[in-house]
Amino acid sequence: MSLLPAPAVFQSRDFSLYLTARFLSALAIQMQNVAVGWLVYDLTRDPLALGLVGLASFLPAVALALVTGHAADRYDRRRILVACYLVTLATATGLLAIATSGSGQTWLIYALLLIFGVSRAFANPAGQALVPNLVPKEQLGIAIAWNSTVWQTATIAGPALGGLLYYLGASVAFGGAAVCFLACCVLFGLMRSRAQAKPSDVTWETLLAGIRFIRSRPAIFGAISLDLFAVLLGGATALLPVYARDILNVGPGGLGLLRSMPAVGALLVALWLAQRPLQSRSGLRMFQGVALFGAATIGFGLSTNLVLSCLFLFILGGADMISVFVRSTLVQFDTPDAMRGRVAAVNSVFIGASNELGEFESGAVAAAIGTVPAVVVGGVGTLLVCGLWMRWFPALRYRDRLTG
Repeated sequence: MSLLPAPAVFQSRDFSLYLTARFLSALAIQMQNVAVGWLVYDLTRDPLALGLVGLASFLPAVALALVTGHAADRYDRRRILVACYLVTLATATGLLAIATSGSGQTWLIYALLLIFGVSRAFANPAGQALVPNLVPKEQLGIAIAWNSTVWQTATIAGPALGGLLYYLGASVAFGGAAVCFLACCVLFGLMRSRAQAKPSDVTWETLLAGIRFIRSRPAIFGAISLDLFAVLLGGATALLPVYARDILNVGPGGLGLLRSMPAVGALLVALWLAQRPLQSRSGLRMFQGVALFGAATIGFGLSTNLVLSCLFLFILGGADMISVFVRSTLVQFDTPDAMRGRVAAVNSVFIGASNELGEFESGAVAAAIGTVPAVVVGGVGTLLVCGLWMRWFPALRYRDRLTG
């Protein structure tokens, strides 16, 4: 089967604009992540400082989860995205100013990352909830797969490009991210406003509706929480600057390569799923993917060879994409439009916890027991979580069709 895009999906002008903005956003975030990680570790030489980068980006998503989800359901999701990317543009400009001035005050970087986290806390649920409004329901599965494909493509290019630009100077890398965020503002602004179902007046019942909805759906709750704890324990990306500088000795360009490899694996799996979505035994496939993710994390943690490290990260990314696809499709298909923002906000908190909070966990454990033991222990923990969740969430394990 051809790997060309499905024409029917791309007939939507707004969906095409959304995907372009999504690509540039992911590109900018990854470029900025590489630049911030290298800059902070260069200033501090402390793995815990890298963990604090993830924590600063994650805390706003938790603190604002009830508000951001309700905003995505009550207000124009497109306008929320425009406002959020204006804020990300401002924070990227601030990081550019710090890099240009040569300031060694890391607290300024953390402060800007907190503001950046606030903007992403509002943008993530609005963006997730907007996708089903852009294509017919029968095309939603393909749209989700292509959405993931575009994201992963940028996640491949972003770290490598960020690492190369960093060779030219930190200000060049941060400046490139700022330009991409500016383009996102323009693209979202060109999209048409869309009608959406709105919830009733704001009450504690409506604020907590997203949490209660997820809790009442064992398959969704199991998929979201499995991804949370598996990546929380198994996430090694926060420690890649340590591997690049101290273990593999490959410099910022090598750091960009290492950050890109999980996305290469994820992209190939996403392209496959865009053409051949899972038709049966979907829950079991998710558990198999998480188990492979844990095993690859252990392999990466023990590797001292760049080629082997890249291979394990490649496998890790491909395995994780299976989990991402199952979780995303379950959430989108099983959630009514009037609640998509609030459910997406809770989902974003879980994703943020697995990624940004996972970075803090990895940095803290590495500071306590060492980098390599921290990654290996995390991979073992992922395998244990996978086994426990198979026992605790049979509704997910026996889920056959995602759309049925």
